[in-house]
Amino acid sequence: MYQTSREINLQNAVSVAQAGLSVIAKGETVFDLSALAVVDSSAVAVMLDWQRAASVAGRAMEFHSVSANLLSLISLYGVADLLGMTPSSAERH
Repeated sequence: MYQTSREINLQNAVSVAQAGLSVIAKGETVFDLSALAVVDSSAVAVMLDWQRAASVAGRAMEFHSVSANLLSLISLYGVADLLGMTPSSAERH
């Protein structure tokens, strides 16, 4: 399981995305977001990038410990389905 950084925002989104893409390329698709305390809309974009990379590789992403703030952004942008998070499954994350 890959542990993400504490923060994903506009300033670090590119480097965080690249770090995640690197581990996805090595076969890891289970991401623990429990350390993620600071997010903005960039976090949603990064997650979509990771989801796309995993999909291209024929794998399914799993996001664990998604914070209420991040779930709110995911819901606001209407991308829960794209991230494999239906309203009922988002509660489990």
